[in-house]
Amino acid sequence: MLSKEIQEAGFGIEPDELASIVRSHDTKCLEHHEGVEGLARAVRVSLQQGVNTLDVQHRQNVYGFNRHAENPPRSFWMFVWDAMQDLTLIILMVCSFVSVGVGILTEGWPKGMYDGVGIILCILLVVFVTSICDYKQSLQFKDLDKEKKNVSIQVTRDSKRQKVSIHDLVVGDIVHLSIGDIVPADGLFTSGFGLLIDESSLSGESEAVNVDQEKPFLLSGTMVQDGSAKMLVTSVGVRTEWGRLMDTLNEGGDDETPLQVKLNGVATIIGKIGLCFAIVTFMVLTGRFLCGKIAHHEITKWSLNDASSLLNFFATAVIIIVVAVPEGLPLAVTLSLAFAMKKLMNDKALVRHLSACETMGSASCICTDKTGTLTTNHMVVDKIWICQQTKAIKIGNSENVLKSSISEHISDLLLQSIFQNTGSEIVKGQDGRNKIMGTPTESALLEFGLLLGGDSKFYNDKYKIVKVEPFNSIRKKMSVLVALPDGTNKYRAFCKGASEIVVKMCEKVVNADGKVVQLNEQQRNSVTEVINGFASQALRTLCIAFKDIEGSSGSDSIPEDKYTLIAIIGIKDPVRPGVKEAVKTCLEAGIVVRMVTGDNINTAKAIARECGILTDGIAIEGPDFRNKSPQELMNIIPKIQVMARSLPLDKHTLVKHLRDDFYEVVAVTGDGTNDAPALHEADIGLAMGIAGTEVAKENADVIVMDDNFATIVNVTRWGRAVYINIQKFVQFQLTVNVVALMLNFVSACVSGSAPLTAVQMLWVNMIMDTLGALALATEPPHDGLMKMPPVGRNAKIITRVMWRNIIGQSIYQIIVLLVLKFRGKQILKLNGPDDATLLLNTVIFNTFVFCQVFNEINSRDMEKINVLQGMLSSWVFLMVMAATIGFQAIIVQYLGAFAQTVPLSQELWLTSVMIGAVSIVVGVVLKCIPVPSSNYIATHHDGYEQLPSGPELA
Repeated sequence: MLSKEIQEAGFGIEPDELASIVRSHDTKCLEHHEGVEGLARAVRVSLQQGVNTLDVQHRQNVYGFNRHAENPPRSFWMFVWDAMQDLTLIILMVCSFVSVGVGILTEGWPKGMYDGVGIILCILLVVFVTSICDYKQSLQFKDLDKEKKNVSIQVTRDSKRQKVSIHDLVVGDIVHLSIGDIVPADGLFTSGFGLLIDESSLSGESEAVNVDQEKPFLLSGTMVQDGSAKMLVTSVGVRTEWGRLMDTLNEGGDDETPLQVKLNGVATIIGKIGLCFAIVTFMVLTGRFLCGKIAHHEITKWSLNDASSLLNFFATAVIIIVVAVPEGLPLAVTLSLAFAMKKLMNDKALVRHLSACETMGSASCICTDKTGTLTTNHMVVDKIWICQQTKAIKIGNSENVLKSSISEHISDLLLQSIFQNTGSEIVKGQDGRNKIMGTPTESALLEFGLLLGGDSKFYNDKYKIVKVEPFNSIRKKMSVLVALPDGTNKYRAFCKGASEIVVKMCEKVVNADGKVVQLNEQQRNSVTEVINGFASQALRTLCIAFKDIEGSSGSDSIPEDKYTLIAIIGIKDPVRPGVKEAVKTCLEAGIVVRMVTGDNINTAKAIARECGILTDGIAIEGPDFRNKSPQELMNIIPKIQVMARSLPLDKHTLVKHLRDDFYEVVAVTGDGTNDAPALHEADIGLAMGIAGTEVAKENADVIVMDDNFATIVNVTRWGRAVYINIQKFVQFQLTVNVVALMLNFVSACVSGSAPLTAVQMLWVNMIMDTLGALALATEPPHDGLMKMPPVGRNAKIITRVMWRNIIGQSIYQIIVLLVLKFRGKQILKLNGPDDATLLLNTVIFNTFVFCQVFNEINSRDMEKINVLQGMLSSWVFLMVMAATIGFQAIIVQYLGAFAQTVPLSQELWLTSVMIGAVSIVVGVVLKCIPVPSSNYIATHHDGYEQLPSGPELA
């Protein structure tokens, strides 16, 4: 019994019953509803015309949306709660509350609460700033995740084949499936050929399932392994098998990236060192305090002031730990990656995995496809060899040129082969013009057929297609079997594909008179010369052949031999603008570019030379590569620049050898289903957004939305920027850590008091962790990045150059600040014991902060002397600098009660700024000191060397 809602909507079946039929593979219930046609009637759809666009919203309201249940996004307050779980901050918060209580008891209200409340306010500021950064990143990653899941699906709607978003799919849609597609919803097979479905993602079974009229059930999330088909969508979203599975799973968090793991190791070591310093500092301060009481014979007399002193000693020790633990390192990585991912999204690259962005910066080799990546993927038929004549194809006169030189029978054979042996479809656009839905190669052939005056509808109405063997990268050909219309048991097979594959299948050829003759050795050599001639002109070559069959049942397999060669077609696919420059940029950056393609070797070599890929290296064919011994492979792999006629397994083997034997960091491009193993094996898998199958995209780390090689180079540039930016931040933060620790430790040991108070140290901590990360980790890439060699696989995050800068700056700052601490009153002529001490400590605090401000500018480049270059174009950096200086002025001049500072005169402000500015001069001197090159720079067979450092670079 139908519910009132379904009856009023005009449908004949309940959503849950419809979903259950497919999920349960319920053939009895399917028969009860009169099969697929009966269910199509129940959901009010024509299997030929598809859903009416005006009816989509109505169907969504009744049968649901094609979206899976998602975990609700984390709120801002959850990020605040996470930030407050930090143990040192909790200890500090407890200390601050105790400080407020003790302060009020000893000094009264409100003076007694200033120290404690100041610490509380600083802690809250740190927590909220951290939470805001994390929350903004989570929103950004959520947007990227939505983009990642938004897949285009080909459907028939309003009698037209068109693309729609997977989220707009509705019950009743007729979906077109081909090799490599992920089934987007549960549904039923309506028509197709040789459909094999990989259901391992749901059932775990590795054996592919054959889907046809007898077993028509298709489940969402499964993958088309072979064949092509149309399906009727019966359930979407949470009612699908995949949707129900997703409901039971909790989404896991992102794994840490390799760089974050490295930095967490650095942070742990520094944290332990900080803990040791904190314990020693607390013991020294407490020891001096107790010695003082013993000296004055007051060891048995204790007051609230004494308790307050001990509490301050403990707070100072905790603050040392807070400052020492560089929590900003993971934050800097996340900020930098998020910033890079957002910019790359605008530049047509969708980063699916965080780690890919940083790894791409270390890439030392790119194995790229040719078609669509190096070339435009807008293909046109440029030449044809038919009836043993070569004809150039030009728009406008092709029909007349061909028809004047070939017989009507051969012309008819050519057009029938083009229009029937295809996986693409000609549809009418909204403007009434013909539009071709399919691969670029097949689109070029169909456009050529239309150019010759052919009509696809005429041939498809006249000749019934009985069987189809779709093209894949293993067969490298496509075949169809059609029934001839004379009523007899006669069939015709058509085959098209890679020239050398199809020519081997032929024993006859159409001669200059349009007659079928034997393909003798001399003619076979002539055909090979034509193929090589086309290929040397950078044309992709396809051969078209046919075979008439008598006495076949139509259920037999399509023949593999004794064909008649009709034509050789040369398809032009021009090199993309900017590819030659992008390849040159890669070579300058020490990145080896290798072309791996399924095309003819002569075509591949011609394109590779045009792009600048093939220079003095080797061009090899897939079969030769497969037949090489392991020792031979070790000798030739470093020299391979082009691999033609390759299988996906060849690409996988090449990548594996490059990674395991030559320790290269390998990026691989892929668009086909069979490229998935190579994409998975590579350090960085790059799938094509336009030409790529859904399986390829699922196995990739980055999706290149415009299929352009120049975009891949841009991803590399941003990857290098991420790595360099993190190194800049590490250099900056470690300098602050070393100086702050040594200043407070030495002062506490010598004088019994630390010049930097808890509130001041927390403020410095925020400058380092959050504002510093924001300033340095979001620097855009510059051209110099692609003049450097890639970083080796085992490179250390802290290089010798960085140690030089860290140690040099730390020595300068520690000496200056300790001189101020112990001789500052005399040098600056400060009078009065108490006021002078507070004033001096304020000067030390101010000078310390300005040393970090100028060192932050210094850290913009670890090698170049001119660190100001490009600073005006980095608005984030300028804003952070302005905010840091502005907040510092407010703290010193107006928040003295909380920060334990006093307002400074213009002279003292100028002194602080000038001492800080000397850091720039120190940086220049340090950069002139040569540093031995690292052992971890990637090396290649071309002998690319690391750039110089020290005086030579300066």
